[in-house]
Amino acid sequence: MGSTGGDRSPDIVSGAIPIVDFSRWHTNTSKADQFSVARDLTDACRTVGFVYITNHGLPQPLLDQAFNAAKRLFSLTHEEKMQAPHPDGPEVHRGYSFPGLEKVSQYAGGDDEVGEQLRQVSDCKESYEIGSEENSQQPNVWLPEATLPGFRAFTTEFYWECNKVALEILRALAMGIGLEDPEYLLRYHSGHNNQLRLLHYPPIPAAELESRSVARMPAHSDWSTMTMLFQDDCGGLEVADPRTPGKFIPATPVKGACVVNVGDLLMRWSNDYLISTLHRVTLPPLSDRFEGEHRMTRARYSIPYFVTADADSLVECLPACTDAQHPIKYDPVTQEAYARTRAKLQYRTSKAVAAAA
Repeated sequence: MGSTGGDRSPDIVSGAIPIVDFSRWHTNTSKADQFSVARDLTDACRTVGFVYITNHGLPQPLLDQAFNAAKRLFSLTHEEKMQAPHPDGPEVHRGYSFPGLEKVSQYAGGDDEVGEQLRQVSDCKESYEIGSEENSQQPNVWLPEATLPGFRAFTTEFYWECNKVALEILRALAMGIGLEDPEYLLRYHSGHNNQLRLLHYPPIPAAELESRSVARMPAHSDWSTMTMLFQDDCGGLEVADPRTPGKFIPATPVKGACVVNVGDLLMRWSNDYLISTLHRVTLPPLSDRFEGEHRMTRARYSIPYFVTADADSLVECLPACTDAQHPIKYDPVTQEAYARTRAKLQYRTSKAVAAAA
Protein backbone atom coordinates (compact mmCIF):
# COMPACT_ATOMS: atom_id res chain seq x y z
CA MET A 1 0.00 0.00 0.00
CA GLY A 2 1.45 3.33 -1.03
CA SER A 3 4.88 3.73 -2.61
CA THR A 4 7.01 4.45 0.43
CA GLY A 5 8.71 1.08 0.60
CA GLY A 6 6.88 -1.17 3.06
CA ASP A 7 7.90 -0.59 6.65
CA ARG A 8 10.56 2.00 5.88
CA SER A 9 10.22 5.01 8.19
CA PRO A 10 12.24 8.15 8.87
CA ASP A 11 14.84 8.23 11.61
CA ILE A 12 12.88 9.06 14.77
CA VAL A 13 15.06 9.35 17.84
CA SER A 14 13.20 9.55 21.16
CA GLY A 15 10.04 10.68 19.42
CA ALA A 16 11.73 13.50 17.49
CA ILE A 17 9.82 15.14 14.65
CA PRO A 18 11.52 14.54 11.27
CA ILE A 19 12.88 17.40 9.15
CA VAL A 20 12.42 17.35 5.37
CA ASP A 21 14.34 19.72 3.08
CA PHE A 22 11.79 20.73 0.44
CA SER A 23 14.34 22.39 -1.85
CA ARG A 24 14.78 19.02 -3.57
CA TRP A 25 11.12 19.08 -4.63
CA HIS A 26 11.32 22.25 -6.70
CA THR A 27 10.78 21.97 -10.44
CA ASN A 28 14.47 22.27 -11.39
CA THR A 29 15.28 18.99 -9.64
CA SER A 30 15.04 15.45 -10.97
CA LYS A 31 12.10 13.09 -10.61
CA ALA A 32 14.29 10.94 -8.39
CA ASP A 33 14.84 13.90 -6.03
CA GLN A 34 11.13 14.64 -6.01
CA PHE A 35 10.30 11.02 -5.23
CA SER A 36 12.84 11.05 -2.40
CA VAL A 37 11.20 14.14 -0.89
CA ALA A 38 7.72 12.65 -1.34
CA ARG A 39 8.82 9.42 0.33
CA ASP A 40 10.41 11.21 3.31
CA LEU A 41 7.42 13.51 3.71
CA THR A 42 4.93 10.67 3.59
CA ASP A 43 6.97 8.50 5.97
CA ALA A 44 6.94 11.32 8.54
CA CYS A 45 3.19 11.79 8.11
CA ARG A 46 2.44 8.11 8.64
CA THR A 47 4.70 7.57 11.66
CA VAL A 48 4.46 10.86 13.58
CA GLY A 49 1.84 12.87 11.71
CA PHE A 50 4.07 15.95 12.03
CA VAL A 51 7.08 17.11 10.04
CA TYR A 52 9.28 20.20 9.83
CA ILE A 53 9.65 21.41 6.25
CA THR A 54 12.62 23.65 5.48
CA ASN A 55 13.10 25.59 2.23
CA HIS A 56 9.33 25.45 1.78
CA GLY A 57 9.17 28.44 -0.55
CA LEU A 58 7.95 31.27 1.64
CA PRO A 59 10.81 33.77 2.07
CA GLN A 60 11.80 34.76 5.59
CA PRO A 61 11.14 38.50 5.03
CA LEU A 62 7.54 37.64 4.14
CA LEU A 63 7.17 35.54 7.29
CA ASP A 64 8.70 38.34 9.37
CA GLN A 65 6.16 40.72 7.87
CA ALA A 66 3.34 38.32 8.76
CA PHE A 67 4.43 38.13 12.40
CA ASN A 68 4.77 41.92 12.52
CA ALA A 69 1.21 42.20 11.21
CA ALA A 70 0.02 39.85 13.97
CA LYS A 71 1.82 41.87 16.65
CA ARG A 72 0.34 45.11 15.34
CA LEU A 73 -3.10 43.53 15.42
CA PHE A 74 -2.91 42.15 18.93
CA SER A 75 -1.39 45.35 20.32
CA LEU A 76 -4.64 47.17 19.52
CA THR A 77 -7.05 47.91 22.34
CA HIS A 78 -9.86 45.45 23.02
CA GLU A 79 -12.36 47.98 21.70
CA GLU A 80 -10.43 48.33 18.45
CA LYS A 81 -10.12 44.59 17.93
CA MET A 82 -13.83 44.20 18.62
CA GLN A 83 -14.53 46.27 15.50
CA ALA A 84 -14.20 42.91 13.72
CA PRO A 85 -15.92 40.49 16.13
CA HIS A 86 -16.17 36.76 15.51
CA PRO A 87 -19.75 36.04 14.38
CA ASP A 88 -22.13 34.54 16.91
CA GLY A 89 -21.93 30.75 17.21
CA PRO A 90 -19.85 28.09 15.43
CA GLU A 91 -21.09 28.39 11.84
CA VAL A 92 -18.78 31.16 10.59
CA HIS A 93 -15.16 31.10 11.76
CA ARG A 94 -13.84 34.56 10.90
CA GLY A 95 -12.80 37.79 12.60
CA TYR A 96 -11.47 38.44 16.10
CA SER A 97 -11.90 36.04 19.04
CA PHE A 98 -11.03 37.40 22.48
CA PRO A 99 -9.46 35.21 25.21
CA GLY A 100 -11.94 32.64 26.49
CA LEU A 101 -14.40 32.90 23.60
CA GLU A 102 -13.23 29.79 21.78
CA LYS A 103 -12.91 26.38 23.40
CA VAL A 104 -10.73 23.86 21.61
CA SER A 105 -11.29 20.19 22.41
CA GLN A 106 -11.37 16.76 20.84
CA TYR A 107 -15.01 16.26 21.84
CA ALA A 108 -17.25 15.87 18.79
CA GLY A 109 -20.56 15.04 20.48
CA GLY A 110 -23.61 17.23 20.89
CA ASP A 111 -24.00 17.15 24.68
CA ASP A 112 -24.18 20.77 25.87
CA GLU A 113 -23.47 19.70 29.45
CA VAL A 114 -20.16 18.17 28.39
CA GLY A 115 -19.37 21.37 26.55
CA GLU A 116 -20.01 23.49 29.63
CA GLN A 117 -17.79 21.22 31.71
CA LEU A 118 -14.97 21.67 29.20
CA ARG A 119 -15.44 25.43 29.27
CA GLN A 120 -14.80 25.57 33.01
CA VAL A 121 -11.13 25.64 32.00
CA SER A 122 -10.93 28.55 29.56
CA ASP A 123 -8.40 28.84 26.74
CA CYS A 124 -6.14 31.83 27.32
CA LYS A 125 -5.50 32.95 23.75
CA GLU A 126 -6.85 35.39 21.17
CA SER A 127 -7.04 34.93 17.43
CA TYR A 128 -8.07 36.44 14.14
CA GLU A 129 -9.39 34.28 11.30
CA ILE A 130 -9.08 35.12 7.60
CA GLY A 131 -10.29 33.29 4.52
CA SER A 132 -10.82 33.72 0.81
CA GLU A 133 -12.86 36.75 -0.22
CA GLU A 134 -14.73 34.43 -2.61
CA ASN A 135 -16.02 32.10 0.11
CA SER A 136 -19.61 33.19 0.61
CA GLN A 137 -20.21 30.55 3.30
CA GLN A 138 -17.40 31.95 5.44
CA PRO A 139 -17.39 35.72 4.80
CA ASN A 140 -14.45 37.65 6.18
CA VAL A 141 -14.90 40.13 9.02
CA TRP A 142 -12.40 42.95 8.53
CA LEU A 143 -11.17 45.72 10.77
CA PRO A 144 -11.70 49.21 9.37
CA GLU A 145 -8.73 50.26 7.24
CA ALA A 146 -8.16 53.26 9.48
CA THR A 147 -7.76 51.02 12.53
CA LEU A 148 -4.97 48.91 11.03
CA PRO A 149 -3.79 50.32 7.68
CA GLY A 150 -2.59 47.76 5.16
CA PHE A 151 -3.63 44.76 7.27
CA ARG A 152 -6.34 43.51 4.92
CA ALA A 153 -4.22 43.81 1.79
CA PHE A 154 -1.18 42.11 3.31
CA THR A 155 -2.99 39.19 4.95
CA THR A 156 -4.96 38.53 1.76
CA GLU A 157 -1.70 38.37 -0.19
CA PHE A 158 -0.09 36.16 2.47
CA TYR A 159 -3.10 33.83 2.43
CA TRP A 160 -2.59 33.05 -1.25
CA GLU A 161 1.19 32.79 -0.96
CA CYS A 162 0.65 30.11 1.68
CA ASN A 163 -1.74 28.33 -0.65
CA LYS A 164 0.95 28.07 -3.36
CA VAL A 165 3.18 26.18 -0.93
CA ALA A 166 0.24 24.04 0.25
CA LEU A 167 -0.48 22.84 -3.28
CA GLU A 168 3.11 21.67 -3.71
CA ILE A 169 2.97 19.77 -0.43
CA LEU A 170 -0.28 18.10 -1.54
CA ARG A 171 1.39 17.10 -4.80
CA ALA A 172 4.29 15.58 -2.88
CA LEU A 173 1.95 13.69 -0.57
CA ALA A 174 -0.01 12.34 -3.54
CA MET A 175 3.23 10.97 -4.99
CA GLY A 176 4.30 9.56 -1.63
CA ILE A 177 0.97 7.82 -1.07
CA GLY A 178 1.23 6.25 -4.50
CA LEU A 179 -1.56 8.02 -6.38
CA GLU A 180 -1.27 7.72 -10.14
CA ASP A 181 -2.40 11.32 -10.61
CA PRO A 182 -0.20 13.79 -8.65
CA GLU A 183 -2.93 16.42 -9.09
CA TYR A 184 -5.64 14.23 -7.52
CA LEU A 185 -5.85 16.01 -4.15
CA LEU A 186 -5.69 19.42 -5.83
CA ARG A 187 -9.08 18.77 -7.44
CA TYR A 188 -10.64 19.11 -4.00
CA HIS A 189 -8.56 22.09 -2.85
CA SER A 190 -9.31 25.31 -4.71
CA GLY A 191 -7.88 27.28 -1.80
CA HIS A 192 -11.14 29.10 -1.17
CA ASN A 193 -12.00 27.03 1.92
CA ASN A 194 -8.64 27.41 3.67
CA GLN A 195 -8.18 29.48 6.83
CA LEU A 196 -5.35 31.76 7.90
CA ARG A 197 -5.24 32.18 11.67
CA LEU A 198 -3.19 34.72 13.59
CA LEU A 199 -2.72 33.55 17.19
CA HIS A 200 -1.52 35.32 20.32
CA TYR A 201 -1.04 33.70 23.71
CA PRO A 202 -0.72 36.61 26.18
CA PRO A 203 1.56 36.35 29.22
CA ILE A 204 -0.01 34.63 32.22
CA PRO A 205 1.45 33.23 35.47
CA ALA A 206 2.98 29.82 34.82
CA ALA A 207 1.28 28.54 37.97
CA GLU A 208 -2.14 28.96 36.35
CA LEU A 209 -1.16 26.60 33.54
CA GLU A 210 0.56 24.20 35.93
CA SER A 211 -2.57 23.99 38.10
CA ARG A 212 -4.74 23.61 34.96
CA SER A 213 -7.05 26.39 36.09
CA VAL A 214 -6.61 27.78 32.56
CA ALA A 215 -5.26 26.33 29.32
CA ARG A 216 -3.50 27.65 26.29
CA MET A 217 -4.78 25.13 23.76
CA PRO A 218 -5.84 21.65 24.94
CA ALA A 219 -4.96 18.45 23.09
CA HIS A 220 -6.82 18.11 19.81
CA SER A 221 -6.47 17.03 16.21
CA ASP A 222 -7.07 19.39 13.31
CA TRP A 223 -10.14 18.76 11.21
CA SER A 224 -8.67 20.07 7.98
CA THR A 225 -6.72 18.21 5.30
CA MET A 226 -3.43 19.44 6.71
CA THR A 227 -2.03 22.38 8.66
CA MET A 228 1.00 24.53 7.92
CA LEU A 229 2.25 26.26 11.07
CA PHE A 230 4.75 29.06 11.52
CA GLN A 231 5.76 29.74 15.13
CA ASP A 232 7.98 32.20 16.96
CA ASP A 233 10.87 31.13 19.20
CA CYS A 234 8.84 30.91 22.42
CA GLY A 235 7.97 27.22 22.35
CA GLY A 236 5.08 25.40 24.00
CA LEU A 237 3.70 23.31 21.12
CA GLU A 238 3.69 19.60 21.97
CA VAL A 239 2.83 16.56 19.86
CA ALA A 240 1.53 13.20 21.07
CA ASP A 241 4.28 10.58 20.82
CA PRO A 242 2.83 7.76 18.68
CA ARG A 243 5.19 5.27 20.33
CA THR A 244 4.29 6.08 23.93
CA PRO A 245 0.58 6.57 24.73
CA GLY A 246 -0.05 9.60 26.94
CA LYS A 247 3.37 11.13 26.29
CA PHE A 248 3.81 14.44 24.47
CA ILE A 249 7.03 15.64 22.86
CA PRO A 250 7.98 19.28 22.21
CA ALA A 251 7.81 20.67 18.69
CA THR A 252 10.78 22.92 19.34
CA PRO A 253 10.79 25.97 17.03
CA VAL A 254 13.15 25.65 14.06
CA LYS A 255 14.02 29.00 12.50
CA GLY A 256 12.40 29.41 9.10
CA ALA A 257 10.78 25.97 9.13
CA CYS A 258 7.13 25.27 8.53
CA VAL A 259 5.58 22.65 10.80
CA VAL A 260 3.15 20.53 8.78
CA ASN A 261 0.70 18.10 10.32
CA VAL A 262 -1.90 15.75 8.91
CA GLY A 263 -5.53 16.68 9.52
CA ASP A 264 -8.49 14.40 10.10
CA LEU A 265 -9.70 14.58 6.49
CA LEU A 266 -6.38 13.43 5.06
CA MET A 267 -6.30 10.61 7.61
CA ARG A 268 -9.76 9.51 6.43
CA TRP A 269 -8.78 9.85 2.76
CA SER A 270 -5.69 7.71 3.36
CA ASN A 271 -7.53 5.12 5.48
CA ASP A 272 -5.25 5.88 8.47
CA TYR A 273 -2.11 5.42 6.36
CA LEU A 274 -1.31 9.02 7.33
CA ILE A 275 -2.14 9.92 10.93
CA SER A 276 -3.81 12.99 12.40
CA THR A 277 -1.96 13.38 15.68
CA LEU A 278 -3.15 15.03 18.89
CA HIS A 279 -1.23 18.19 19.78
CA ARG A 280 -1.49 20.97 22.33
CA VAL A 281 0.04 24.26 23.43
CA THR A 282 1.16 24.46 27.02
CA LEU A 283 4.10 25.80 29.03
CA PRO A 284 7.33 26.30 27.10
CA PRO A 285 9.84 23.62 28.05
CA LEU A 286 12.60 25.77 29.54
CA SER A 287 12.52 27.72 32.79
CA ASP A 288 14.17 30.73 31.14
CA ARG A 289 10.97 31.15 29.13
CA PHE A 290 9.40 32.66 32.27
CA GLU A 291 9.85 36.24 33.39
CA GLY A 292 9.75 37.94 36.81
CA GLU A 293 9.03 36.72 40.32
CA HIS A 294 5.55 35.55 39.29
CA ARG A 295 7.05 33.39 36.52
CA MET A 296 5.04 35.05 33.79
CA THR A 297 5.05 33.24 30.48
CA ARG A 298 6.35 35.10 27.47
CA ALA A 299 3.84 36.19 24.86
CA ARG A 300 3.66 33.55 22.13
CA TYR A 301 2.70 34.19 18.51
CA SER A 302 1.97 31.59 15.87
CA ILE A 303 0.39 31.52 12.43
CA PRO A 304 -1.38 28.33 11.39
CA TYR A 305 -2.71 27.96 7.84
CA PHE A 306 -5.40 25.32 7.64
CA VAL A 307 -5.52 23.66 4.22
CA THR A 308 -9.08 22.48 3.81
CA ALA A 309 -10.99 20.71 1.07
CA ASP A 310 -13.82 22.60 -0.59
CA ALA A 311 -17.06 22.32 1.36
CA ASP A 312 -18.81 19.94 -1.04
CA SER A 313 -15.79 17.64 -1.42
CA LEU A 314 -16.59 14.00 -0.76
CA VAL A 315 -13.83 12.49 1.35
CA GLU A 316 -13.69 8.74 0.70
CA CYS A 317 -10.92 6.17 0.88
CA LEU A 318 -8.28 6.49 -1.83
CA PRO A 319 -7.95 3.26 -3.87
CA ALA A 320 -4.19 3.24 -3.22
CA CYS A 321 -4.86 3.06 0.52
CA THR A 322 -6.98 -0.06 0.73
CA ASP A 323 -6.43 -3.73 -0.01
CA ALA A 324 -7.31 -7.10 1.51
CA GLN A 325 -5.16 -6.39 4.57
CA HIS A 326 -6.41 -2.80 4.90
CA PRO A 327 -10.22 -2.66 4.60
CA ILE A 328 -11.93 0.72 4.36
CA LYS A 329 -12.36 2.19 7.86
CA TYR A 330 -14.53 5.27 7.26
CA ASP A 331 -17.78 6.02 5.48
CA PRO A 332 -17.61 8.80 2.89
CA VAL A 333 -18.30 12.27 4.29
CA THR A 334 -18.30 15.78 2.88
CA GLN A 335 -15.92 18.35 4.30
CA GLU A 336 -18.86 20.54 5.29
CA ALA A 337 -20.60 17.75 7.23
CA TYR A 338 -17.44 16.73 9.06
CA ALA A 339 -16.53 20.30 9.97
CA ARG A 340 -20.03 20.91 11.32
CA THR A 341 -19.67 17.93 13.65
CA ARG A 342 -16.29 19.07 15.01
CA ALA A 343 -17.27 22.74 15.38
CA LYS A 344 -20.39 22.24 17.52
CA LEU A 345 -18.85 23.24 20.84
CA GLN A 346 -16.03 25.44 19.61
CA TYR A 347 -18.08 28.63 19.83
CA ARG A 348 -21.29 29.02 21.80
CA THR A 349 -24.15 31.18 20.60
CA SER A 350 -25.00 34.25 22.68
CA LYS A 351 -28.25 32.47 23.58
CA ALA A 352 -26.30 29.53 25.03
CA VAL A 353 -24.05 31.90 26.94
CA ALA A 354 -27.05 33.62 28.48
CA ALA A 355 -28.63 30.28 29.42
CA ALA A 356 -25.43 29.16 31.16
CA ALA A 357 -25.06 32.40 33.12
